[in-house]
Amino acid sequence: MTDTGSRLRKQLESANFDPQNYVKQLSQQSDGDRDLQEHRQKIQTLADETAQNLKKNVYKNYRQFIETAKEISYLESEMYQLSHILTEQKSIMESITQALLSTDKDETSKEMLAAFPKETEELKQRTLTSLLEKVEGGKNIMDTPGRHLVYNGDLGEYDVDNMAPVQKVHAFLMNDCLLIATWLPNRRGAVKYKYNALYDLESFAVVNVKDNPPVKDMFKILMFPDSRIFQAENSKVKKEWLEILDETKKNKATKDRRKKEEEVVVAVAAAAPSSPARPEASTNPFDVDDDDDGHGPADGAEESVDLSPEWIQELPEDLDVCIAQRDFEGAVDLLDKLNEHLRGQPVTPRVKELRAKVEERVRQLTEVLVFELSPDRSLRGGPKATRRAVSQLIRLGQSTKACELFLKNRAAAVQTAIRQLRIEGATLLYIHKLCNIFFTGLLETAKEFETDFAGTTGCYSAFVVWSRSAMRMFVDAFSKQVFDSKESLSTAAECVKVAKEHCRQLNDIGLDLTFTLQSLLVKDVQAALQSYKEIIIEATKHRNSEEMWRRMNLMTPEALAKLKEEMRGCGMGTFEQYTGDDCWVNLSYTVVAFTKQLMSFLEEGLKLYFPELHMVLLESLPEIILVAVQHVDYSLRCEQDGEKKAFILQNATFLYDTVLPVVERRFEEAVGKPAKQLQDLRKSTRPLRINPESTTSVV
Repeated sequence: MTDTGSRLRKQLESANFDPQNYVKQLSQQSDGDRDLQEHRQKIQTLADETAQNLKKNVYKNYRQFIETAKEISYLESEMYQLSHILTEQKSIMESITQALLSTDKDETSKEMLAAFPKETEELKQRTLTSLLEKVEGGKNIMDTPGRHLVYNGDLGEYDVDNMAPVQKVHAFLMNDCLLIATWLPNRRGAVKYKYNALYDLESFAVVNVKDNPPVKDMFKILMFPDSRIFQAENSKVKKEWLEILDETKKNKATKDRRKKEEEVVVAVAAAAPSSPARPEASTNPFDVDDDDDGHGPADGAEESVDLSPEWIQELPEDLDVCIAQRDFEGAVDLLDKLNEHLRGQPVTPRVKELRAKVEERVRQLTEVLVFELSPDRSLRGGPKATRRAVSQLIRLGQSTKACELFLKNRAAAVQTAIRQLRIEGATLLYIHKLCNIFFTGLLETAKEFETDFAGTTGCYSAFVVWSRSAMRMFVDAFSKQVFDSKESLSTAAECVKVAKEHCRQLNDIGLDLTFTLQSLLVKDVQAALQSYKEIIIEATKHRNSEEMWRRMNLMTPEALAKLKEEMRGCGMGTFEQYTGDDCWVNLSYTVVAFTKQLMSFLEEGLKLYFPELHMVLLESLPEIILVAVQHVDYSLRCEQDGEKKAFILQNATFLYDTVLPVVERRFEEAVGKPAKQLQDLRKSTRPLRINPESTTSVV
């Protein structure tokens, strides 16, 4: 910008700029009209520069807005995942706290039992015995030693299917089982209840039932494959039942686990003496130690495996921490380190015990990774969001499960994306969006699959099968919008063409699903061709019934020019020889309309074409053509007027020498081989009165 322009800009941008005073001074100082014009040009140039700068700033801000929106969307996804992580962390911390509280309660109860062991056991058993005396058929329940009552109370049972009241029951919760007894309508003495069912605590799960007034204060007991629903007196009693049931189940599980560990220790201790014993040290200097010759007993085998490192001692706890913190890579690294350390070492009881503890953690880690890949998780991250869990499952030697879960996750993502796609008023616009979403997702899934399972060639067949099922899901949505809604053949052809183009893009990664797409669409496309063929035949017959064999008068030159353009678009290069002076066309309206419909059907059919439809198209075209040529032949035989007969011959010449050759040539160009059926049709139906060598002579 020049110095004059800079000064002018500063003057106009100043805070105390007065337009009226500025114009007054400019008028006084200017020397004629030329100075004013030059000054006006400078101001206009400055205004254009200002507008251009403003436009650039708008574009810049708009780009920044788009980038900010993308970043916000990404952060939203991250926050969604973070919310899930925090929820899981909270659940884990609550479980740990509950376990610690349960441990404290167990230690307190142990101290109390140590002080009053006999009184406590006897009191619990006496209470249970006195209550069971009221239950008909429940005397043998006390045959199990150590069984005592934990909690009991009245409940109402409801039908699982229709939530109708069933009966009133009394539940007895014991330290290892749950007894359900029904009320007796006709009581006999002290007996109030009748034995109904006895469930081991490990055989059922307790589920809270959400209140749905008037039905409330309920919980469900699930016993595969059945379930039962009970209603407590109020919300407080329901809460007590849920808490005590959960705590009792945990106590029994802890007790059983400790019992198994004690049994393992006892078994190891019992097995130790059975091994060849090392002889006591002899004071005889001539006795030879068996170990010196290398053939002595191997009682030092257990000591040959070094399990003393601190990281091995803390390995189970470290795995628990890694799983709780979702450090999957760290957990698998620890497992690999342990396997490397134990490779080639003898399997001693201590190693077996360590392996048992580690296997339990591996099972927990696998469950967490499986949950990470489940369709219930957020699907916003795309295929890359599954890479972390898939790679760790593969490292754990579960590539088959990883492949299955990955493909299930992506199938759910594809189905969700298709379901969330908004139905547009314009079918072609909807199909563009559908193809973009589906094939882009399929391409991303294929690339991610190749990255994750590069070293696992056995999984590729599973991906091919999954791709076919995903294509079936796409075709269902496609056909519902295109074919079920009875769209025109031209719209259907454009939609199929779009789908084919997107499908061919997958060839770049070596995935050819074109044949799958065609085989899934063949029935719908065939039905559409048949339907449109019937429409053309009926329309042609209707026009034939009203045929007067008169020349067309298009009234205006514009209409004639438009018709010529349409015929050139249909491939009728010689159509202009049939146009006369002014706006007349030396053909009948019926023949021209038939030509347009026939060429339209041919072009749309070729867009829809694939090998399975070859015969369908070849059979449909002769059916349509015969309707017109038979009408022309019939008119030639019946017409007596010489002038009108000559006009009919001219229309017949146009059909046989112009239209039908164009149809044959266009079909051969698109398909790659000649249509012999069309050639035979033209030769067999050609009226004898038309000279093949001339378009005007009559034989």
